[in-house]
Formats: sequence, structure tokens, C-alpha cells
Amino acid sequence: MPNKTGLVFFPAFDWAITPTHPEREERLLYTRDQLFEEGIMDLPEVVEYKPRLATYKDIARVHFCVPDIKAQVTEAHLIAAGGALVLADALMKKEIDNGFALVRPPGHHSMRVVHGNRGFCNIHNEAIMIEYLRKHYGLKKIAIVDTDVHHGDGTQDVYWHDPDVLFISFHQDGRTLYPGSGFADELGGPTAFGTTINIPLLPHTTDEGIHYVLDNLVLPILEDFQPDLIVNSAGQDNHYTDPLANMRFTAHGYALLNEKLKPDLAVLEGGYAIETALPYVNTGIILAMAGLDYSCVREPDYRPENFKESPEHMDYIKDLIAYLHEVWKNREALAEQRQRRTGGYYERRRTVYYDTDNIREQQEEKVKLCAKCPGYQVIRSRGLYPTRTERTVLAVALPWQACSECQEEARSVYQEYINNPRGLDFVYLQDKPRDTYLQYSVSGRSEMQL
Repeated sequence: MPNKTGLVFFPAFDWAITPTHPEREERLLYTRDQLFEEGIMDLPEVVEYKPRLATYKDIARVHFCVPDIKAQVTEAHLIAAGGALVLADALMKKEIDNGFALVRPPGHHSMRVVHGNRGFCNIHNEAIMIEYLRKHYGLKKIAIVDTDVHHGDGTQDVYWHDPDVLFISFHQDGRTLYPGSGFADELGGPTAFGTTINIPLLPHTTDEGIHYVLDNLVLPILEDFQPDLIVNSAGQDNHYTDPLANMRFTAHGYALLNEKLKPDLAVLEGGYAIETALPYVNTGIILAMAGLDYSCVREPDYRPENFKESPEHMDYIKDLIAYLHEVWKNREALAEQRQRRTGGYYERRRTVYYDTDNIREQQEEKVKLCAKCPGYQVIRSRGLYPTRTERTVLAVALPWQACSECQEEARSVYQEYINNPRGLDFVYLQDKPRDTYLQYSVSGRSEMQL
């Protein structure tokens, strides 16, 4: 049956990393031309919405921006995120059955702490939309399926400790492609173990292999998880003509994926074959989301005989699916084992590289493990900038599910570091239960609240 599908277009004419960078406005302009030429924008099943500005508070529900939000975002970022919020409101008001935000700049490589741009991303459009929906409409369980060829490491970071968000990413193997992560043993923190599912695929995987993963792993897990909402992090760089990757997905494959997945909301991520892929892929996705026939959507050079999956690839995919099914089935027991081994706190250290801005971040994370809730996180982050300057910040993240004891303790930790900064430049508190966000400047001895 046809659906009412909402669309938002925002090509961000005034934002670019460089004039000839792959992530540029033409990514959406060719698509828009194609949709008008085919008459798709005149269909009664398709309705176009205009974007609006997201607020700083919308961003603060997700990110700790260093030194502050204004330093990390432009108006284009606010409009791209706001375009997703427009469709979220339209969906919840039942004006549409589903929606696709075709916006840029993209966001799925943006992590909780933001020192700059990495993977073309400053802020995370889908996560901002999801936290907006949780706050304003009370949604609890969300599933994110990332179909970008690059691992959604930012999404993984934002929801690593959240048991109510299922993150599934299939992508080209991180041993062969940026950002070098997304391996099958990356399964979530001890309070949310098993709700991160990574499916690294070998280069040159075709429609057949990707749909085998969808049918035999992704859809059964979604059926078991029973989310309130399904979000497609809709990267289109798995396409066989994409210049930045090495996969063999087609426009028809993308359309069929969306017909099967039935996302409530989709937000554009990557995809850099501006003429040979994006107009066809986006047309197919929109028709599929609207419940219309997409069988005639084909690239001019498409030949079925060029898209056969090799037996070696299928063997690899079947072994990977078997492993991840076993993890999913036993995730609660495995989570309990990890929490017992970890004790009262979970800690990890890592280095994050911002490839666009050449920033190196050294990060230490400590998570309170609580029997009543997912606990809270304390992140100490030191950004090393190409100007040979550095900033060290401490961020306290208090999730909306936090129990009263963890809420009191986390707020006390924030206050403790304000009173004794210990070499910090800024201290942040992300207090989701109260929907308040505090930033303390050590040098200025001043506190700002959103």
C-alpha cells in the first residue's frame, strides 16, 4: 500500500570543506533535478517540508562541543539537523507515514565529544533527532540501521552504553576503509552489551550478500528487539560506482532494502558518486518508502551478470551471521559476565583522530555500573590541535534512564570538578533527566546553562 512520505532537501550551498571536496552541494542537486524530471515531487504520496534550525539545546542532548557549540557548528549544521527534526515532528503528528531527510553536512562520524570535524562530520543529525524524539514524545526503544559503507563510529560512540538503542551497521571491512573500526567483536559497553551489532563486509560485496545479511540477521534482530522507531542512517556509498569505497551495491538493491527495512525515518549520510549513483539510489529509496513501484530504476550501465556474489564471500557472511546470532541470543548472560568482571566501574582509554582537522584526542572514560540503571559516564578528553595548542575537558553524561542515586552522584561529580578543576579548561554536565546542560569555563570562572 502507498505511504505518505515526507522529504526535506537541504544542499547547504554555503558550506563546504573545500570547493572540490567529494562532500559538496552537488550530492543533492543532481538528485533533486532527477526527482523533478521524473515527476516524483508531484506524486500525492510525496510531500516536501522545509527545514528549520535546530537549537543549541538539541545539540547539547548529544554532544560535548569543545570549547562550546558555537565554535563547532555553522548555520548549515543547524539547518541539516533541524531538517531531520521537522520530519520527526511530522511523523509523530501522523502527517506522514515515514520521512527521508536529504540533508548535508552529514553526521554519523561525530562522537559525543567534539573537538572538530572528522569524516566530514561535526554534529550527529540522527542522534540529535533521536534524543529530540525521546525528550518530546517519550519514545524509549530505538533501532538505528546504518547502511553507509563506512562504519558509523560516531553513532556507536554515542550509544555504546545505552541498552535502549540498538545500533546495527553493515559496512566495508574496517581493515580496508576509513575509519578502521566496526569489527564484529565491538558489541557495546557492559551495561548495553549486544545492542551494538557490527557487520564488516568484504570489499566487492554485492546486492546478494547484503540482502542475505538483511534477511538472515538484521530483520530477525529487529523483530526480536521490537523498537518504537527504526531509523536508517542512509549512506549510499556502498554503490558500485562510489569513488571512496569498493562495494557492489545497486540502486535497485538500495530500494529493495528500504522496502524490507521499512524505516520510519531516514537521514542521508555518505554517497559521493554524484552523477552515476545518487540520482538513481535516492529515486529508488523514495519510491520504496512511498510504497510505489521502483522496478524501472536502473543505472544505465547496470548488467545483472556483473553482480554475482562469490562463494567465498557467502561463506564468510554465513559464518559472521552465525557468530552474531549467537551473541544476540546470549547477550544478557554475556553482559552479566562482563559486569561481574569489571566491578563497580568500567574504564577505557583510546585515541580519536580527526582526519579533516588533523586533531588528536586522548580520551579516558569511566562508567558507573549500577544494578538499577545504565549508570553515568565521566569522560576526560584532551585535544591536541595542529596549532600546537591543547584543551583538556571533563564531561559528565547522565542518561535519561538514570536512577535517583546515580543522578545525585553524577551531579556531585560535576560540582567536585568545578571546585577543583585539576588542570581542566572546561567542565560539562549533560543532565538528561532534567534536560539541562551546564558548561563551566575554568579560566573565566563562569557557568553557562542551556
